[in-house]
Amino acid sequence: MTDTKAQIASVSLEQPLEDIADELGRSFAEYGFAVVRDHGIPQELIDRAEATSKDFFALPDPVKRAYKIEGGGGARGYTPFGTEKAKDAQVFDLKEFWHVGRSLAAGHPLAEYMAPNVWPDEIDGFRDTFSELFGAFETAGLRVLEAIALHLGLKRDFFASTVEDGNSVMRLLHYPPLGPDAPEGAIRAAAHGDINTITLLLGAEEAGLELLTKSDEWQAVDVPEGALVINVGDMLERLTNGRLRSTTHRVVNPRGPAAARSRYSMPFFLHFRPDYLIEPLESCMAEGDSGVEIEAITAHDFLQQRLREINLA
Repeated sequence: MTDTKAQIASVSLEQPLEDIADELGRSFAEYGFAVVRDHGIPQELIDRAEATSKDFFALPDPVKRAYKIEGGGGARGYTPFGTEKAKDAQVFDLKEFWHVGRSLAAGHPLAEYMAPNVWPDEIDGFRDTFSELFGAFETAGLRVLEAIALHLGLKRDFFASTVEDGNSVMRLLHYPPLGPDAPEGAIRAAAHGDINTITLLLGAEEAGLELLTKSDEWQAVDVPEGALVINVGDMLERLTNGRLRSTTHRVVNPRGPAAARSRYSMPFFLHFRPDYLIEPLESCMAEGDSGVEIEAITAHDFLQQRLREINLA
């Protein structure tokens, strides 16, 4: 059953964070999602990134596949159509994507965890555009994390050191038109939860994104033009002992004319540092304590564990 009445918070990041922190926090606790307007990512940059992404995915398949990095777990470069599948899913998602990660200098203490980026030679401005967008996403994400810290009663800058030089990844997504050769039961993105700390998503204006509510109903996410959809990932849920929810969500197949056209979006998966030890915050132990002891685990080990579950490692 799908509930189309979206109740998630929609706030402007231009407001003082103290004024919106609890509204965001309540939305993340109930739905795991929120919508953020006035996020500071320039519209010109968004438009340029969307056009550049479309140019790349329009390249011939052999050209794109030349940027698939074998043994790289999809962390950089191109991942072809029919590769990634949601945890416990029986069929692959109907999508292809490109990953841009953090660029670290040789000799950096965390360089062993992050492979160098690769850039397609065929598309002018690709590297400059997406390097700029990566930085803009990170700036917006840090502001959202400041609001979350305030809601949790932590110091405003609590998360700054936890995500500094984190293994964040920006994904350029292309869902091709639905053809008669699509595997039975396959959808654009099967029900799943995100692995990371928080996700910031551009390009969710077109219908299709749905979240699973606490009452097990699928709820459509209504997004104003140019806004960011923010959702909690498994790492933040673990850190807050379940106080903030990493909610199952999906991208369903469209019907009618929309099925004959591509869908594009750009999620930014903001991660903790690979060496950050994820264990429940003391302030979250009493509230929402399930009674099940949560084992401490580094962000890197948690990521690798989950990547194996979704066929990327």
